[in-house]
Amino acid sequence: MRKTFIAAALAAAAAGVAAEPATFTIDPGHTVVTFEALHMNTSTQRGRIQAKEGSVVMDRAAKTGKADITLDLTTLSAASSGLEGTLKGERLFNVAQGPTARFVADTFTFAGDALTSVSGTLTILGKSQPTTLKAARFNCYENAQLKREVCGGDFTGTIQRSQFGLGFLPNVTPDAVPLLIQVEAVRQ
Repeated sequence: MRKTFIAAALAAAAAGVAAEPATFTIDPGHTVVTFEALHMNTSTQRGRIQAKEGSVVMDRAAKTGKADITLDLTTLSAASSGLEGTLKGERLFNVAQGPTARFVADTFTFAGDALTSVSGTLTILGKSQPTTLKAARFNCYENAQLKREVCGGDFTGTIQRSQFGLGFLPNVTPDAVPLLIQVEAVRQ
């Protein structure tokens, strides 16, 4: 009888322990968006944009999370300086008009303990669209240099550039643009 009481008390105490969300700050040096666009149905042109700032609040026990990440479009780079100028120009990202893009996620999806996707809203040039990013190799570890936990992984998704008002020549580049994203964030 005593063992049953102790077991019940331990189970009740464990059930009463609330999962705790942890806050992480994006590491801009390890958070990059790479995008691809087919050029004239021949070669794939790639561009890269650095994160400016952001935070992630995640509760792995409760399997919930939120993210708010701002991208610095002024860091946009490409292999060709001519392409880079075109990408930053008025016909595409219009960086002079809108120097940042923002992804705000409110849904983290898990399969068991593994993060499988993050869904939210991506805003570019003042236009917002629902966006889901699939997670791969998401992992958390204790960073020996920082003496803090770091979480990160690779994410993929596709956007329709026309939904954001990103123009170009329709016969030159398809509307669907694949995104390859690496993210790392440090626990605060």
